[in-house]
Amino acid sequence: MQRIQPCWLNRLTLFSFGFLLHVGNLSAHAEELFDLEAIRDPESLDIEVLSDWTVSAKEPGVKQKLLEITVCEWWPGQKVRLPVTLNAPADGGLVRNLVVANQGLGERPTLPAKGQLTLLKDHGVGVVLIGMGTIDMMKPIGELHLGMKKKLLETQHPRYSVAWIWGMSQMRALTAAMTEPEIFQPEKVLTTGGSKRGVASTVAGIIDHRFTAIMPVVAPIAGNPGAPVFVEGTEPESILAANDAFLKAADPVHAKAFRDRSERRGNHRVTLAEAAEAGWSEEDMKRMTDLVWDASRITNFLPEVEERGLAFFWNVGTNDSVSPNLKQAGKEHPDFPLYIVPGGQHGGPATAGFTKRVPAQPEVEENFLSFALSHFEKARSIPDTPEVSLENAGDTVTVTATFPSGTEPITNEVYYSIDRSGPYTLDFEFDVWKTVPMKKIKAGKYEAKFSLPEGTSPRRIDVVTRHRHLENGLALTFSGPYSSIDLN
Repeated sequence: MQRIQPCWLNRLTLFSFGFLLHVGNLSAHAEELFDLEAIRDPESLDIEVLSDWTVSAKEPGVKQKLLEITVCEWWPGQKVRLPVTLNAPADGGLVRNLVVANQGLGERPTLPAKGQLTLLKDHGVGVVLIGMGTIDMMKPIGELHLGMKKKLLETQHPRYSVAWIWGMSQMRALTAAMTEPEIFQPEKVLTTGGSKRGVASTVAGIIDHRFTAIMPVVAPIAGNPGAPVFVEGTEPESILAANDAFLKAADPVHAKAFRDRSERRGNHRVTLAEAAEAGWSEEDMKRMTDLVWDASRITNFLPEVEERGLAFFWNVGTNDSVSPNLKQAGKEHPDFPLYIVPGGQHGGPATAGFTKRVPAQPEVEENFLSFALSHFEKARSIPDTPEVSLENAGDTVTVTATFPSGTEPITNEVYYSIDRSGPYTLDFEFDVWKTVPMKKIKAGKYEAKFSLPEGTSPRRIDVVTRHRHLENGLALTFSGPYSSIDLN
């Protein structure tokens, strides 16, 4: 097999020095973290055709080709190879619109589902699916994540992190599709996915200008996903104490599910003992918390992506520890296009007791199809995010949502939660939200009032507005910025 060069520019010294001068702003150095010339090089894919083009037995209007490609040589001697399924209309013709998403790690042709399949069958959109999973489940299984961690401890370079390899996967999948120019000549490319796949979509959309739209699901907007620190053992004591109390009071089955999840997340992080043994200083540990996720944080790159016209729309949950900083995002970027699922959780095993997984909500799947057709065919518009204001008078809170453009959603609601649990605590994932309908005050302006519980003295009220808009038969559910009001 042909050897692929490591997919990054060999300028580690320049990168590290530059980053120290621009903490929190990775934009100026993105090309030193991701070598776009190498990423777009088809020769380095080392393509192995596992199954050539054939019409799907389940969907006769779809033809498929299964490949295995080299994503990169992550470090000398360690290639990362993943399966890729190319899906295209069986009746031929050039594919001008393309979705890049994900499949499992199994080496078999995979059909897209739900909205992606609708786009393929009814709108001629190609769908490219690349295998993705947690690093510990990627070949060599049970070893790759250990090598990643070892390299990260040695170099403190964010290249050896999950955000880097996940983002690389989406970009290399697009390169694989481009090796079939008689089928794929895309003018618009949308990438989407949930959780790790949402991080992958974010990184790909930020870094690689071949992507023209992204729709991440349960992926961070601001802040760090899952934990406030990267080094396990340096979490604030208040979070550790709250989680310990939660687990002690939880049903044993639920408690085990959360401990198992913590262990899986730990495969992508380092422990305090490991960091100390590698010679990391306290400042190194603090710096790495942000550094490993910076390339996937869209708020670092908003001026750049907006200037080039990248279309984006997020779907997140209020109760998801992977997107805990919605309040910060709402305050700093109030016009950010997104849907915040009230009470929405990240997901996970049923044994954890989750009842409202964001990716499983029907309006989230509906949003994908509406957003994709808006981007590919201009079949509908994306409404502006409303301006949200909160007022408190006595025991009554008034919430107003104003659409300067005069948007008239078909439904408008307010959801609120009283004295929310702290971010990154397990209690945070089960906070209760109540709802009241909003009434139209005038064109583009809606209002709701609710009373505080009698005999209580709440400290803070968190608020999310939810709006459903219909245009050309396509519905989009979206939110105003996450907002809160301090009462004491």
